[in-house]
Amino acid sequence: MADIHSAVETIQPAVVLLGLGVGAALLSYALRLNPIVGYIALGAAISALGFSGDFEGPVVAALAEAGVMFLLFNLGLHFSLAKIREEAGNIFGFGALQMLVAGGGFTALGFLFGLEPAAAVLGGFALGLSSTAVVIGLIRERDQEDCPVGRAAQSILIFQDIAAILLLVAAGALGGDGSLGSALLLAGAKALAAFAAAVLFARFLTEPLFRLVSRTTAGEVYTATALFLALAAGWATGAAGLSLTLGAFLGGVAVAESRYKVLIQTEIEAFRGLFLGFFFMTVGIGLDISALVSSWALVLLVAALLIFLKCAFNIVAARLNGWSVPGSVQLGFLLGQGSEFALVLFAIPAVSGLLGADAVAIFVAAIALSLALTPPVSNLGRRIAGKLRSGPPDRKVGTARAPVVIVGLADHGRAVADGLREAGVEYLAVEFDRERFERAVADGYEVYYASTANPKSWDVLSMAQREAIILTTPRTDRIHELSPLVQQWLPNLARYVPVSGNDNADLDGTGVRPVDVSGARGYAPLLDAVLAELNRRGENAAA
Repeated sequence: MADIHSAVETIQPAVVLLGLGVGAALLSYALRLNPIVGYIALGAAISALGFSGDFEGPVVAALAEAGVMFLLFNLGLHFSLAKIREEAGNIFGFGALQMLVAGGGFTALGFLFGLEPAAAVLGGFALGLSSTAVVIGLIRERDQEDCPVGRAAQSILIFQDIAAILLLVAAGALGGDGSLGSALLLAGAKALAAFAAAVLFARFLTEPLFRLVSRTTAGEVYTATALFLALAAGWATGAAGLSLTLGAFLGGVAVAESRYKVLIQTEIEAFRGLFLGFFFMTVGIGLDISALVSSWALVLLVAALLIFLKCAFNIVAARLNGWSVPGSVQLGFLLGQGSEFALVLFAIPAVSGLLGADAVAIFVAAIALSLALTPPVSNLGRRIAGKLRSGPPDRKVGTARAPVVIVGLADHGRAVADGLREAGVEYLAVEFDRERFERAVADGYEVYYASTANPKSWDVLSMAQREAIILTTPRTDRIHELSPLVQQWLPNLARYVPVSGNDNADLDGTGVRPVDVSGARGYAPLLDAVLAELNRRGENAAA
């Protein structure tokens, strides 16, 4: 009987917190807020009511840590080894630049306020980190994973995760007798070894393992395998003295090129969202509300300065990396919050001792507030970015290096644009719907506010130099009206329209090529048709 009571007491905090979390999530959705806001607010309320100690058990802490691990594992699934090589410029170039500008900027402020060098560097670069959990959640919610801003943000966050590991090692070395430099070198060597192990696993063990698992139809075997990969990979790097999240990310990378990737991702998805809720609730629970109430004005000021400076530093880094002003603004605001890794770093006794307990409490509260404010701050940046480019082009745009014109950047237009970019084919996109145009600009697409339905725009858009045009939102009446002019003035322009099934009778005699996109492959046949046409023309030109 005693064992039963012990088990009940062990799991009770997790059960209660899970139930409260469900209520917080439902209330957040009802108020049209991101659930993250509800989770942090719930944790803060628990802390304010004096029940923090009831939720400090090992079960809740383990579930919170698992949430971040599953998030990084899922992120790794989107970065195969081939994709990492492709995104190396963003990860190790743009990511390093962002950390140098943002972390260096906060470090300079630390020196300005008289902090010791170790405190200024650790605190400054910790504030330069952004929240992987919050930002990836927003990117997924907005379906921005493959747009330029989304891809750049994910790459920067990967580099930040690597930087966070080095910061945690450096902070740990402050309390030891060893050299900080040697500790960092050892951590780097271990990280390279972990990456090599992930590469070997991906190459030699992934497919045999999943072929073995696929021989059973038991769903729990798939689930167990997915959980094992995410947790075991994190455990392995943790046992080696590195971050659990680095191992989880590498575990995802190890199976990213597997034919079973979708199955594993499906199994992980439910656990990721569930356990991440525990993480954000523990962030709120960790706040000392009574101490913060007396200094609420200072907390708000620090949070406002953190968000403002972080957005400004990110925009500067993006501009230095060659990004446009709209794209820089959207990316800067998206990454304008503090990081969950900073919360972990400030909890290390050596760091807390350097900065002072009162200062750490203020920073933790400000970072938590910045996490809660990320959705509205990011939405503001998106709106500002969308307003920065307006009106039709007043000069010729693009060159013959962009052989394809995409008309309309709704979801399907974006899918074609992403596919052309993956294939290394330049394109020119135009959009006449104001709202869609502003969203596309904010998300980093090279798009112009114009309409190809007006023949006056053809010369400005250099249509005579293009080889193909994709009408993703076609109007058959305008196609019939303009077809004689197109055939006379732009005879070499191949025109494509997505259709559902054989529903193309209205296009007879227009010269437009309908492509069926109603099958399982979606818009892939449309992309294939355009690429085949470009290849044919290239071969004819070479001949």
